[in-house]
Amino acid sequence: MHPLIDISIRMTGSGMGDLINLNKFRKRAEKERSGQEAASNRAKFGRTRAEREREEARDQRARTVLDQHHIDGGEAS
Repeated sequence: MHPLIDISIRMTGSGMGDLINLNKFRKRAEKERSGQEAASNRAKFGRTRAEREREEARDQRARTVLDQHHIDGGEAS
């Protein structure tokens, strides 16, 4: 049996004789798979806004401290 048909029977509980639009079912199944992949990627790579802002503030503070220790009066070599 085709995997999409097998899944549709399990999901809808329908048997022989019921008509289903396989194109809509295929699109729904693909959307669910891509949603799961997106959730996985968010967990793996994503950062919250607070985390990004905290890192940006930390980097800005580090640049400020470094600039405060810069000695004026010539090129550094």
